[in-house]
Amino acid sequence: MPLPKAELHLHIEGTLEPEFVFELAARNGVELPYADTDALREAYRFEDLQAFLNLYYELMAVLRTERDFEDLADAYLARAAAQGVRHAEIFFDPQAHLARGVGMGAVVDGLWRALGRSQEKHGVSTRLIMCFLRDESAESAMETLEAAKPYLDRIAGIGLDSAEAGHPPAKFREVYEAAAALGLRRVAHAGEEGPPEYITQALDVLGVERVDHGLRCMEDPELVARLVRDRIPLTLCPLSNVRLRAVATLADHPLPAMLDAGLLCTLNSDDPAYFGGYVGDNFHAVRDTLGLGKDRLRELARNSFLASFLEHDEELRRRYLAEVEAYEFP
Repeated sequence: MPLPKAELHLHIEGTLEPEFVFELAARNGVELPYADTDALREAYRFEDLQAFLNLYYELMAVLRTERDFEDLADAYLARAAAQGVRHAEIFFDPQAHLARGVGMGAVVDGLWRALGRSQEKHGVSTRLIMCFLRDESAESAMETLEAAKPYLDRIAGIGLDSAEAGHPPAKFREVYEAAAALGLRRVAHAGEEGPPEYITQALDVLGVERVDHGLRCMEDPELVARLVRDRIPLTLCPLSNVRLRAVATLADHPLPAMLDAGLLCTLNSDDPAYFGGYVGDNFHAVRDTLGLGKDRLRELARNSFLASFLEHDEELRRRYLAEVEAYEFP
């Protein structure tokens, strides 16, 4: 049995496995520029974030209907449960679908068909977080928030993702203020390819409660001290960092130093179909490569539940934390 954990940094569109891409393409009559799954899998090799994003958006073309999004989410939840995930806070990118003529309702209703039964079917509680594409305009983000208003009973929070360089968090001040007024939780990608200043902006301008990635905080000792003092969680994705060249090799990852500094770090998979592993694989990789022992692994699992948006159900959070403490490593 795997170590119980929460996953807090997972893009549902990033769980499109090559086999499922071809299945959906056949279902929806989409022609792919790849001969077979082996050829597509070969394309899942990237030099940088932008190269990944180009393929990521290209393959979204196979997602068309509520059923597609339901099947996508259900497949992820089954894999996640098998790797010990007990709670998942799942990102989705509505602008990328709206731009293709796929309505907000098809996306949210489809995802919710899977998420709504996840606890019963997979033993995984869920939250849904709507992300804005930072390389799109602030006006587009505000329009997307407006389009999401009929679905806010199923959307717990907002996030900010896509190409970070040249798109500072401050660009989205107004939409984050509007989301806060609606009672939505706030997170944002910052400090992956962008500088430490983007993390500070995300905190000061956007009012984020959690920083997605954030590994470049280590370049700014004052920022590290602030994150430790305020207990701001960081949702790290080690295998993603290696595949996108944020770090040269996994052995170079700053995770041990971040934990030693007292940062509230969590482990996550980001876009696991593209980056070579789901969240349990990330745990195994840092254990084997970075030499993290049982106490550190338990700390990371504990952190994941402490960092999760479970304030409305503290009893559930306590139950998950008790499972972490009771876990016996093989």
